[in-house]
Amino acid sequence: MRGRRAGRSTGPGTQRDTTQLLLRPRLASHVQVHAPVEDGSPWIVQSGQAKYMRVGADMGRLLTVLDGARDRRALVETLGPPWNEAVLDGVVGKLNAQGLLDDGTEHRQSGTWFKWVPPMTLQFTVIKPHWLLSRLTPVIRLLANKAGAALGILILAGGLLSLLLQAPALTTALGEPVSFTVLLAVFAATLATTALHEMGHGAVLTHYGGRPSRMGFMLFYLSPAFFCDVSDGWRLPRKEQRTHVALAGIATQLVIGMGAAITALAVGGPSGESALHTGLLVFAVSTSVTGLLNFVPFVKLDGYLALMSHFDVSHLRDHAMTDARRWVAGVLFGGRYTRELPQLSWSVPFGLACMVFPLYLVGVAATLWTDVFTGLGITGAIILGCGLCYLLYRAGLGCKKLVQEARSAGAGFGRITVVGVLAAGALTAALTLIQIPYTVTGGFVQKDGRVDLVIADSGDIDAVHKGSRVELVKRGMILRKDLATTTLGEVRPRQGEAPLSAFLPVKEGSRYPVPAARIPLGTVDALPPSVKVGMAQIDAGERPLGQWLYLKYVAPSLR
Repeated sequence: MRGRRAGRSTGPGTQRDTTQLLLRPRLASHVQVHAPVEDGSPWIVQSGQAKYMRVGADMGRLLTVLDGARDRRALVETLGPPWNEAVLDGVVGKLNAQGLLDDGTEHRQSGTWFKWVPPMTLQFTVIKPHWLLSRLTPVIRLLANKAGAALGILILAGGLLSLLLQAPALTTALGEPVSFTVLLAVFAATLATTALHEMGHGAVLTHYGGRPSRMGFMLFYLSPAFFCDVSDGWRLPRKEQRTHVALAGIATQLVIGMGAAITALAVGGPSGESALHTGLLVFAVSTSVTGLLNFVPFVKLDGYLALMSHFDVSHLRDHAMTDARRWVAGVLFGGRYTRELPQLSWSVPFGLACMVFPLYLVGVAATLWTDVFTGLGITGAIILGCGLCYLLYRAGLGCKKLVQEARSAGAGFGRITVVGVLAAGALTAALTLIQIPYTVTGGFVQKDGRVDLVIADSGDIDAVHKGSRVELVKRGMILRKDLATTTLGEVRPRQGEAPLSAFLPVKEGSRYPVPAARIPLGTVDALPPSVKVGMAQIDAGERPLGQWLYLKYVAPSLR
């Protein structure tokens, strides 16, 4: 059922007083009211293209008659109980404060091609997928049924069995360097699969009568990803439908991954080796693992959306983090607090996990982008500095909300001050006293029985010293194998070149030398003569936590 668009915004040249407009209130032009599509489903208010709010039946009836033609008395007569003019005045004021009523100003539709979603997501819209999915409706109907579900389960089971039958070949494929051709093919296939993952969300939403609004590329906590905006799913009448929409992407990705595993068995057999066979195995595992990671519910991935839909709680994560913040405020500052989600006993630990887990994602993203920032020189340092400043701003904002919660709950200013000073002292002590093992990652090259340690320009060569323990490793796309361990003698680096294979698990790296410092290791008896190049990890001792964070995430872009 299409929603009703009510009211219109007055053009920018109109100078009518807002108070006069509110005497005969009407909805703004960007607001739509969606009546329940079946018994028991809620009324939905849509503001713009992506903001949806649930309201009760009485509020829904009110919104449908706010057309600017009725004053307060006429509205009360139209609606009947429980409405009266006093109640109506208060509700109209709240609706106006939320920007849902025409206040005489022109509403400017915000652009949808670029969108910032706090705290750290930047979306770039590429296509409006509804026109494509609406034309694929017959195909979607063919797959979105019990027979399609049974076929998917059969493919998943067959894929797992195929990987078990190919265990030796799988270990080799994941633990050995691959060719550039395989690497690029897996990368391209992964991009296509991720796009199909998002299209899966849109397809199921379309099947249930919804309308996906946008699809494109995004930086999700600084990590590249795709997205499909299925906010229109809130109009679906049953929570099971919204849960299916949320899980459709994971299901699509797992079916593709396990289908690749079955294809690999058909192409190469249990122990066959070829570039195609290797690529299929690497793709099957990486795609399936990535799909399973989407179940993590602590950030706005598919697992969270499914959890929120299953419990039928809008903005579950935000409410849980509020409960967690209030619990922390109560422990630290005292006071009396109310729960946002009293019906969910696990909201506090869930909210705490939602607060902490993004820090892990930012750390992973920082590691991912370190080489890029390093290559940009001072520009990279500036970009990284801006990112760090934003993280500090978010941390400060979180502390501010914590103090505001405490003050609102009646906590004393003196206790808040004392706790703040103690927390700052504890943080300083942690950054200076906690010791973290520090390693420098490089590579090695073996030629004529002599081994050289190689460290890229971005590596912390100053931390490498005589007596440092060096582990020589063979690294594949996913797995790694320890080869030998040795100890550094005199550290006399000389500038030179090293094959790319020393830093990345690719076979043809010798064709692409990169600048690197070379440190002779001499003869390493335990290193197999057949292994000519690989990864090295140098034990550089321990560093205080603060220094470790600086050396790990900041210093590489400044070298």
